[in-house]
Amino acid sequence: MITRLCFAVLLLLAAGAAAAQPYPNRPLRFIVPGASGSSQDVLSRILANKLAEQLKQQVVVDDRAGASGMIGIDIGKAAAPDGYTLIAATSTLFATLPALATKLSFDPDRDFVPLSRMAGVSNVLVVNAGLGIASVADLVKLAKARPGQLNFGSAGNATPAHLGGAMLNALAGIATNHVPYKGAAQALTDMMGGQLQFMITSPLVAMPHAGGGRVRVIASTGAQRDPLLPQLPTVAETLPGFEITQWWGVVLPARTPPVIAARLHMETVNALQAPEVRDLIARQGATARPETPAQFTAFMKAERARIALLGKQASITADP
Repeated sequence: MITRLCFAVLLLLAAGAAAAQPYPNRPLRFIVPGASGSSQDVLSRILANKLAEQLKQQVVVDDRAGASGMIGIDIGKAAAPDGYTLIAATSTLFATLPALATKLSFDPDRDFVPLSRMAGVSNVLVVNAGLGIASVADLVKLAKARPGQLNFGSAGNATPAHLGGAMLNALAGIATNHVPYKGAAQALTDMMGGQLQFMITSPLVAMPHAGGGRVRVIASTGAQRDPLLPQLPTVAETLPGFEITQWWGVVLPARTPPVIAARLHMETVNALQAPEVRDLIARQGATARPETPAQFTAFMKAERARIALLGKQASITADP
């Protein structure tokens, strides 16, 4: 009997000691709902490395690609809300799909705790160099002269590239055809080959080919000129109201204790403000965007409203 009592006391003492250990006391997992080598993977690894340095714990990036990111986001949703799982949020998963899809396996507001945006990037408008187009105005003029004959590519339905082409059609009053691909690289290859006339894509994808004479980058797609590409005019300078950007953020599973969420928010912002992290993100063609959870929440809701309006105008749906 005494032995059993001693054993029970030891268990209680061990449990109390474990509870008293400071957070975090074991490695964290950073779920990325995308493929290895993707923009979100690269940016998440930059942040994860800095967080590991600050937290004095390993932060393991766990890439879970598939179903437009739905596989990874469902894994993140089901993770224990104990502060040991972070999830990379993307503009597709937390703005485009909620705005345009009628059925989703998750609710971006109910199922997750927002921390901050991680980074954002303006895409670029690229044309086949053989068309002799040097500006957005030139592209609009050609599209009006050849209605229904110009094709633009994208990495799939309801992607930023698709939305950008639809917005271009709506604001310029032109009719061009959307051709979806499995990836931006495939679309760019066909554009260089002449099967497509233009596309909107990441500067990381387009800029390496701009010097080869087969494609021409004519504009960026943010509301203002991209600080990393200040020489490029924006599409909005010709078509006011045009804005299509990509962004990435960090969220936690719902019901994560507020004190832990606050700690992780502070660590995330500190990491994103570190000069070496900002520099590494800039090398990827993006800009670090640290902000408060309230700012991040408001930004996502505004993005959904804007995209929902565009989807209605252009008859775009995005059921996965």
